[in-house]
Amino acid sequence: MNKAKSEYIKNWLFRANEDIAVITSLVDSGTEYYTSTICFHAQQAVEKFLKAFLIFHDIDFPKTHDLDFLLLECQKIYKEAFENDLKSLTDFGVSARYPDDFYIPDVLKRLKENFVIVALYV
Repeated sequence: MNKAKSEYIKNWLFRANEDIAVITSLVDSGTEYYTSTICFHAQQAVEKFLKAFLIFHDIDFPKTHDLDFLLLECQKIYKEAFENDLKSLTDFGVSARYPDDFYIPDVLKRLKENFVIVALYV
C-alpha cells in the first residue's frame, strides 16, 4: 500500500474515532437529551469505518450516507465480518440532523442496540 493511500485510510479512521469519542463522552454524561446527537455520530462512525474498509480494498463508491449500500459493498469482500442490519443507523444519519425530526425515545433500548453495532465495527 502506498503512503498516500495509507494516510487517507488513517484519516477516515481518525474521523470515525472522533465520532466514537463524542458518543462515549455523551453516553458517560448520563444526560438523556443527547440521543439525536449520539445517534447521528453512531451513523457517522460506522459510515467512516465502512468507507475506510472499502478504500483499503480499492473499491470505489459514490458519495453516500447509505450504510446499507456500503455494507453490501463490504460484504462482497468479506461477508462474515459484516452481518448486521444498519437500516436504523442509516436513518439516524439524516433524521437526527433536523429539529422537526428530533425525538427523545421512551427507553434507550434502540440506542443501546445501535451502539453495540457501532462497537462491532471498532
